Amino acid sequence: MQSAPQPEELMVRYQQGDAAASTALIERLSPQLYRFFLAQEVSRRYADDLLQDTWLRVHEARHTWRPGEALLPWLYALARHVRVDHYRRVRRREQREQPVGALPEIAAPQPDAAASGPDLEKMLRELPESQREVLVMLKVSGMSIEEVARATGASAGSVKQKAHRAYERLRKLR
Repeated sequence: MQSAPQPEELMVRYQQGDAAASTALIERLSPQLYRFFLAQEVSRRYADDLLQDTWLRVHEARHTWRPGEALLPWLYALARHVRVDHYRRVRRREQREQPVGALPEIAAPQPDAAASGPDLEKMLRELPESQREVLVMLKVSGMSIEEVARATGASAGSVKQKAHRAYERLRKLR
C-alpha cells in the first residue's frame, strides 16, 4: 500500500503544473489553515475568505518556494500576511463607514460544558495574539519551533518564550 505524498512533494508537482497535486495540497492543508484563522479571533465568514485569499496568494507565489525546504513555514508566513492585510483593510473600512446596524451571527449549538471540559477557544482568546499564534502553529499545526520561527520572522528563543508564557497563562485560566 502506497502512502500519501508529503505536502512538499505535492508542492513540487504543483510548481510543475500538476492540477491534481494542487487539489490534494489544498485538501490536505486547508483544515489546519482554517483552524489557524479561527484561533486568531476571526469570524467563520472571514476565516473562509482568508483561507481562499491564502490559496490565491500561494498560487501567485508558488514559484518562490524552494524544493527541499519545509513547506509549512513558507505557507504560514503567507497566511500571516493575508491575515494582517485583511485586518488593515477592515480597519480602514471601519474608519470610513458608519454602521447602520449589525446582524448577529448565528451561534453554533453549545455542547454541555461540564461534559466537554474547558472551552479551549475561549481560553485561547484570553492569550495575547502573538502567544496564541505561536501556540496554534505549534500544537494545532504540528510545526517545530524552528518552523514557527521562520513563519513568524522571530528567533527560536522568542518562539519558545511565547509558548512558555502561553502555557503558563493557560494553566492559570483552567
